[in-house]
Amino acid sequence: MSTRIRMARYGAKKRPFYRIIVTDQRSPSGRRSLDMLGTFDPRADPEVVALDGEKLRAWLERGAQPTDSVQQLIKRSGVLAATSPEAAPSEPQVSEESPA
Repeated sequence: MSTRIRMARYGAKKRPFYRIIVTDQRSPSGRRSLDMLGTFDPRADPEVVALDGEKLRAWLERGAQPTDSVQQLIKRSGVLAATSPEAAPSEPQVSEESPA
């Protein structure tokens, strides 16, 4: 089963609110989600993106493919960069040189 990470629209008319969900690629958007990873509120100032980094990482490791819009939200929120060990700031290299 190929899975996608996509946005499902909720909210009232002219007041969009999105849930970021994992679903089967063949199912219509917003139906039969396997898991909910977070939310996106485009009307807030600034826009609010709330993602569960552990769930997101687990689904990406299982092979779930994010849509283009979700990929932009992931990059903008910095969730994966903040939780990945490679993104941890490295300690500065101190060279022990004698003054000449």
